[in-house]
Amino acid sequence: MRLAVGKAVVAAPRPDLLERLAVQTAKRSGDHLLRRLRTIDRADGPWLDVGNGRLLSFCSNDYLGLAQHPQLVAALTRAAREHGVGSTSAHLICGHRAEHAELEEALAVWTGRERALLFSTGYMANLGVLQALLARGDICVQDKLNHACLLDGAKLSGAELKRYPHADVEAATRQLAASPDAAALLATDGVFSMDGDVAPLRELAALCARERATLLVDDAHGLGVLGEHGAGSVSAADLGQHEVPLLMATLGKALGCMGAFVAGPAALIEGLIQFARPYIYTTAMPPALAAAALEAVQLAQVEGWRREKLFALIARFRRGATELGLPLAVSASAIQPLLLGSADAALAAAQALERHGLLVSAIRPPTVPPGQARLRITLSAAHEEAHVDRLLGALETLRLPTAHQATPGDHV
Repeated sequence: MRLAVGKAVVAAPRPDLLERLAVQTAKRSGDHLLRRLRTIDRADGPWLDVGNGRLLSFCSNDYLGLAQHPQLVAALTRAAREHGVGSTSAHLICGHRAEHAELEEALAVWTGRERALLFSTGYMANLGVLQALLARGDICVQDKLNHACLLDGAKLSGAELKRYPHADVEAATRQLAASPDAAALLATDGVFSMDGDVAPLRELAALCARERATLLVDDAHGLGVLGEHGAGSVSAADLGQHEVPLLMATLGKALGCMGAFVAGPAALIEGLIQFARPYIYTTAMPPALAAAALEAVQLAQVEGWRREKLFALIARFRRGATELGLPLAVSASAIQPLLLGSADAALAAAQALERHGLLVSAIRPPTVPPGQARLRITLSAAHEEAHVDRLLGALETLRLPTAHQATPGDHV
């Protein structure tokens, strides 16, 4: 910007980016929305040692209780002794090891797809898929409650991003029909990360078939938990590769490891190897971690009792929360939100639970819209009935608002 002073033109001072960021951070702090790191000293199942205290956690994604399983630890240790810690390279150079190939094959078989491709994180996987497939002039139709990485991927691709109200198939239909000549991709979470409900996958698949749109399902919170043998929300909806050609899921939640994968037709995977920049230009995940994830994939399928126990705990919590009149969202998954409305109320409730020895996340704007702050309770097969009862007992003492209907909004 330039300012005229008399006959001279004087350049206004260039804005300082770090100062601007500091102002934005200060505003967030003043609004009581500042995010803070918490260092965990040691994890023992659902128990966390923090400083001089010990907290019972209800905020991890370890849905099947596999993160500390001795077979995973042993597999990781064996592979680390053989290969060391890092893969030392991107997959396409010399970082792709036998452990990666075995894991990809197992993931493809488990999910009923021709092939699978590993990514270092779920965020990178979605960025890679959307950037590789979409281009300027295309449209990407998404649920308003989709994870941030799906929204970011669409924006980075150059395609037109259209967002429909949560789970509203009719609105998605109108958005696709409005651009009949454009190549189209419809993306949705399988299980929504903040609300815990499941997308109307069969209806969305039928819509995509009618409109010749490609369907992408992010099943980060469904894999391992839902479906036959834990194959995820797409499996639970009885949909295959033809109906859902793009399936993304993570290895760091129900499988207790780290990383992600995309599964689908062989032509898709070959194309991603050629054009997905987050895959091409990133060091491969450690082969030892891939070995541990392979062990987790096998355990998740054969140890069905973990899912049975998890859903029994979910039912116990929901029954107790309903009896207490707590503001419980509609969710049958391991994610059980209590909708409190204001950010201050959610933070106060989380702090009160911590004084009871319980760690529960207060989810506040901008992660959820203003007025939709909540306690995001997550359950795990590592929990016991007594743990759930302890949580319910503590919640009963908090005098939380009475139950009300949640109103979905934008999650970022």
